[in-house]
Amino acid sequence: MADDPLFWVAAACAFGVLAILMVGIGGFAKGGEFNKKHGNRLMRWRIAAQFLAVVVILLFAWLRTGG
Repeated sequence: MADDPLFWVAAACAFGVLAILMVGIGGFAKGGEFNKKHGNRLMRWRIAAQFLAVVVILLFAWLRTGG
């Protein structure tokens, strides 16, 4: 599984979602101008990244089962 390039793409997508989520949580916890300016944008980016990650993971699972 680790030698499959699509696995690494799926892992990168998942870590991308995690990174966006952590920046969003950090900005929300700190509050202030950063959260006011970027809070909604980070939420939209996270939702888009999650959608992409789910699609890539489903594609990976479908191809690994013989799709």
